[in-house]
Amino acid sequence: MRAYQVLSFASPPALRDVPVPQPAPGEVLLDIAACGLNFADLLMAKGSYQDTPVPPFTLGMEVCGTVIAQGDGVTTPAIGTRVAVFGGQGGMADKGVFPAALCRPVPDAMSSQVAASFMVAYGTSHLALTRRAHLTQGETLLVLGAAGGVGLTAVEIGKVMGARVIAVARGAEKLAVAQAAGADHVIDSETQDIKASVKALGGADVVYDPVGGDAFKAALGACKPEARVVVIGFASGAVPQVPANILLVKNIDVIGFYWGGYLKFRPDALSDSLAELLGWLAEGRLRPHISHVLPLDHADEALALMRSRASTGKVVIVP
Repeated sequence: MRAYQVLSFASPPALRDVPVPQPAPGEVLLDIAACGLNFADLLMAKGSYQDTPVPPFTLGMEVCGTVIAQGDGVTTPAIGTRVAVFGGQGGMADKGVFPAALCRPVPDAMSSQVAASFMVAYGTSHLALTRRAHLTQGETLLVLGAAGGVGLTAVEIGKVMGARVIAVARGAEKLAVAQAAGADHVIDSETQDIKASVKALGGADVVYDPVGGDAFKAALGACKPEARVVVIGFASGAVPQVPANILLVKNIDVIGFYWGGYLKFRPDALSDSLAELLGWLAEGRLRPHISHVLPLDHADEALALMRSRASTGKVVIVP
């Protein structure tokens, strides 16, 4: 079978022919239908992600596929079940082994492409805004990187929760995507001053930041008293240093959030979050946005789309 693997952090990932893996006890083997890409895949390829495996390993953190074999001790999900799973690696391949306990059956009405790109992006925004930021109806939510994989879901979820949403993105095309997802106001980070623009709109109660760098600093300056800033990631490549004097003067909270960490210490929180999200999806309150679907032999191109910020929403690989 084919697998898109990292052999060394000193060389780029490559598509290789490898043996079909066999499920160990507690695992299932999936025939992979789709793999949703995440910014973390770019970091993992360089060895700079917090949960990077030791090479060699196959990229692709979240997948949808059909169970075709079970390891010892596994009775569910049954063979033939279509499931979605966040495995952390192994998704950019024809087949892969994943922990059976992490697999979630996929509703019949949900496409494999949506299922493969739903869990991380929507789960991140939902848990960040509900459990960590405690966003409430009527508050103003500022979303940085609002047309990206997680940012766009934050716009959607913010609107479902009754917030007024200000979306920041680069260029008219990305701003239009954010508006279509429900943004009340949009700011072009290429041509507009983020801090001044947000302050002119009354400031932010909650900031959702997957970008970092200068955008974080600008957003912090546009916060209302008692605002909450949720740190999701650093797509800009720059990890900001937080000026504690501003936090003190304006009574601002800066909150760290790592979705994958909950698998280890509060998996029930992830399950409850996903259940609510699937309910919203079934009600038509969420509209997942996939800008590109590419075959596995175009994996280099798929990563390049994210690296160059050419994609919006999610990029999906189909074997």
